[in-house]
Amino acid sequence: MGKHFFDFEDSDFAHSISDNMAIDSEGDLLMRMGDNMAMEMDSGELHIISGWSNDEDDD
Repeated sequence: MGKHFFDFEDSDFAHSISDNMAIDSEGDLLMRMGDNMAMEMDSGELHIISGWSNDEDDD
């Protein structure tokens, strides 16, 4: 937990708060959809991100 990644859609950084959820520098919640994709919870928009691998993949 506690991974950082870059959100190319908003040009800001986000920090994971659980395996599936993250918060960006503007306070928006993001849900992990894949290693390089997240969905903004308020708007439902998909965001391309630098990388948010699953903890199970890190073994």
